[in-house]
Amino acid sequence: MYYFFDSMNWREFYNLFESEQERIIEAIKDFVNIESPSLDIEASRQVADFLAGAIENLDCVESIERVETKTGQHLIIRAFQSQTSKSLLVVGHTDTVHPRGASRLNPTRIENGRLYGCGVFDMKANCILIIEALKAIKQKSNEKPPLPITIFFSCDEEVGSITGRELVESEAAKAELCLVCEPSANGKAKTGRKGTAAYILKAHGIPAHAGLEAERGASAILEIAHQIKRIHELNDKQTGTTAIVCQVKGGTAPNVVPAEAECSIDVRFTTLSEAQKIDEKIRTLKPLDERVRLEILGGINRPPLERNEKVLGFYEHAKKLAALMNYELGETQVGGASDGNFVAALGVPVLDGLGVRGDGAHTLEEFICLDDLSYRATLLSMLMLKPF
Repeated sequence: MYYFFDSMNWREFYNLFESEQERIIEAIKDFVNIESPSLDIEASRQVADFLAGAIENLDCVESIERVETKTGQHLIIRAFQSQTSKSLLVVGHTDTVHPRGASRLNPTRIENGRLYGCGVFDMKANCILIIEALKAIKQKSNEKPPLPITIFFSCDEEVGSITGRELVESEAAKAELCLVCEPSANGKAKTGRKGTAAYILKAHGIPAHAGLEAERGASAILEIAHQIKRIHELNDKQTGTTAIVCQVKGGTAPNVVPAEAECSIDVRFTTLSEAQKIDEKIRTLKPLDERVRLEILGGINRPPLERNEKVLGFYEHAKKLAALMNYELGETQVGGASDGNFVAALGVPVLDGLGVRGDGAHTLEEFICLDDLSYRATLLSMLMLKPF
């Protein structure tokens, strides 16, 4: 049996979150104050402890699995389980881009209706909202959700899901639908995300004395400069492909023709076919100076989350649920990737960017808007209870 919302029962959830808002805000603050930069194994255990502790006595939770890896501890929570149905997968991450001590520059605080803090927007507040939505469903609903709920919290999403990818793909294979609670884009859900590729292009030249016999040398830096121009030509506004050289380094001394140089390349694309085309072009780059050898490292690391009919149907459903609250849920497509990209590549409809409204991701001005908390928590609860 499905749980149908009307103007009365969505308000039960909203009123619950409003009445509990002070406690929820304090939980978010406490969670943000556990600094958990990517690859900090002890910190990842601490945030996993925090989240597991918040629901360990909730009787709809059937298992809490901690997966210890070389990058930290992932957390998998299974609730309202059934042996006969695929799951609703809810995805988040507990790591942040901020190193320990960054909180001194952006302390956790409330100013003008905003809650500031390192990682609060991306995405610690949203981790708490996932937990609160699960608790609210148990408290306010007499119905069991139509799909069992699996919550996956990754500990290394911000560094490319080094160990998290295999786990999220494994859970996606058992999922019918997926909610990704990454930050919203000015309140909008994300129905498309570009895929990503990362490369290191190295040039191996020939050293020589820059003053006495420069002609005997083959400059690796000059070759990299030529290749940067070629890489820039891969940018295509029509397809949405971007190829950006982000770092360049090389040389050994002021008076030596440089034998070594390299650059990093960030590539974004909207379709897998475009990704494969760009990947081939980068891998087949040829040196202008035949004495220089080129070496290519890296490759495609996240497939795109393509905006297809299934994704749009999922979004339209969420939009209608939001409309019951007179809450506008817009949609957008973005260049950044998430673990939702891996899920989408397996054919599972993904609705991303369901986190609370805010701004400043990856900066020291990061914040969330407190007036959006109850609406987002209510919408998330509704989507868990009525995912279709």
